[in-house]
Amino acid sequence: MSAVVDRPVPEGVRERSRWAAPPRPVWEEEPAKAGLAAKGLVLGIACFAVLFPLWIVIVTSLSPKKVIDDTGGLVVIPKGVTFVAYQELLGGGQVQRAALVSVGVTLVGTLFSMTVSVLCAYGLSRRDSLGHRWILMTLLATMFFGAGLIPTYLLVQALGLTDTYLALILPSAVSVFNILVLRGFFMGISPELVDSARIDGAGDWRILWRIVLPLSRAVLAVITLFYAVGYWSAWFNASIYLTDQKMMPLQNVMIQLVQKQERPVGLSAQINTGQLSPLAVQMAVMVLALLPVAVLSPFVQKHFRKGMLTGAVKG
Repeated sequence: MSAVVDRPVPEGVRERSRWAAPPRPVWEEEPAKAGLAAKGLVLGIACFAVLFPLWIVIVTSLSPKKVIDDTGGLVVIPKGVTFVAYQELLGGGQVQRAALVSVGVTLVGTLFSMTVSVLCAYGLSRRDSLGHRWILMTLLATMFFGAGLIPTYLLVQALGLTDTYLALILPSAVSVFNILVLRGFFMGISPELVDSARIDGAGDWRILWRIVLPLSRAVLAVITLFYAVGYWSAWFNASIYLTDQKMMPLQNVMIQLVQKQERPVGLSAQINTGQLSPLAVQMAVMVLALLPVAVLSPFVQKHFRKGMLTGAVKG
């Protein structure tokens, strides 16, 4: 057998092989300038498609009646600014009351939903808890099978919740998806932290309050936003469970304005006398309905990736 002779590697080849990056798949290569330009163009078109209708709504709500009449409808280029529509909406009457109802239902409902979801998710994340597997299977079954609208309405009516604000909260208070996300995040917390707290004499309530919740701020912020947006945007429960117009939330009043079923109390005189454009009122109500979500979303956006992905993968 012939012996294998090691040949010396030239110095330049040795340096290049030492510092050269390992080969990467084609889909991981840096995009060319044409690819970057195409991505920028697509993102720009998408942003324009989202922001342009919002721009029209805001400009129309701030336009005087004469400008709206001259354009024959929605205003794209502003030609004067007036806050008459917002002053009339927030100066009292049905719209202001509906906004207060929506704020109250959103705050109380979000607090109640988060409390129930956190307690349920923490109990299901402890594998030694009583009947956690059967409870989990029951919750999962509700994601695929529902009683339907009529049995739900009969249940709400039998409980005496019709024409009450509880009818806007309790029927949709808990989301099984949100509970599963919270459970997955809680299960991803290091068991050594929980065990060390138990050795020090901490109970489940203290562990939840002092250890689990501070480590879960990202997912809690995301789930809180989900519940808050759901309550703020909800209109269906009010349309079937409430008959008193004074109890209607802002979304239902907005639907009435857009469909021109009736005009809020206090605005009919201004609209009939020509001092206020009905279209400006409709756009102003839309802006008021979108404002809280648009203000809160940027503050929670940084938690979306960490909260949702971690909670979904670690389950």
